[in-house]
Amino acid sequence: MTDLRQTPLAQSLPASVPFVGPETHERQRGAPFVARLGANENLFGPSPKAVAAMQAAAGEIWKYGDAESYELRQALSALHGISPDHIMVGEGIDGLLGNLVRLYVGAGDAVVTSLGAYPTFNYHVAGFGGVLHTVPYRDDHEDIAALMAKAHEVGAKIVYLANPDNPMGSWHRGADIVAALDDLPEGSLLLLDEAYVECAPDGTAAPVDVNDPRVIRMRTLSKAYGMAGARVGYALGAVEMISAFHKVRNHFGMNRCAQIGATEAIKDQDWLAHVQAEIATARDEISRIAIEHGLTPLPSATNFVAIDCGQDGAFAKAVLDALVSRGMFVRMPFAEPQNRCIRVSCGPEAERAAFAAALPEALAEARSQADR
Repeated sequence: MTDLRQTPLAQSLPASVPFVGPETHERQRGAPFVARLGANENLFGPSPKAVAAMQAAAGEIWKYGDAESYELRQALSALHGISPDHIMVGEGIDGLLGNLVRLYVGAGDAVVTSLGAYPTFNYHVAGFGGVLHTVPYRDDHEDIAALMAKAHEVGAKIVYLANPDNPMGSWHRGADIVAALDDLPEGSLLLLDEAYVECAPDGTAAPVDVNDPRVIRMRTLSKAYGMAGARVGYALGAVEMISAFHKVRNHFGMNRCAQIGATEAIKDQDWLAHVQAEIATARDEISRIAIEHGLTPLPSATNFVAIDCGQDGAFAKAVLDALVSRGMFVRMPFAEPQNRCIRVSCGPEAERAAFAAALPEALAEARSQADR
């Protein structure tokens, strides 16, 4: 039965989500995962100071959160050396993406992204009637030149680029992104998703003038800061662009305890440095495990490693399924040729050991299936 009260656009969309969560998988398989290595969460945890602050604030959870996220924006202002007027806080990058697309994309407007890049952005574009145009990856990197060329071809309102990239973990030098702005079509906006930038080498963050109206950057506390469940993200951009969010955002969408915890997490840069070191160790260990079993880990500037399984997407999917059946929650890219890989999040030693034990069995099962 068709619900005629829905808009034609809503009726045309599938009732689907960009990602199926690990809890859904656990219910389907009837057992919990041994290692949760598929969601790129920070398994090393948030700052203890952030946890203590949230625990202390729990008794006031009956209060709405500060609609302006004032204290958090002050902390972010100090971190980045910019005015709070250049910062918008939202319900993770995902919430900010939805608001940005709502502000800029109408029915039929062209939007450019990479084929296989972060699908939640695509979900929002479809939800507001935009037309998505994609370009393939080049050498497992998002292809900046191809993105700009496609933007010229289709008259794109927004060009999406993640740096570092999910799902491949690859990255570009920030200076190269700034140089590429000269090729951005007039009237286009570069949406620069920097969710993993705290995990990346120096020089990855694009040194963009925060007043440059051609760019909006997005960051999150879900990755290196270890607060994925709190849903805290923020946008950096020109004052006029940032103030436009007030037209459409959910003014009381930010959880009170999450704001308080995020403020303390931002201030605790020593803990961030600790986590960055743990991520680097885990990346090296996951890469070593992959190489031990004849696989090829891709260089990563994120808190995960994409592992080339050496064959096609069907084989990688067989490896993934075999890992899941052994209690390993991992994921894989969905577009060719990147879907020859599986993607393994960084985790503590126990989770890495569980993955190391399960991988040879999973590979043997996948190879057995391929030989039939």
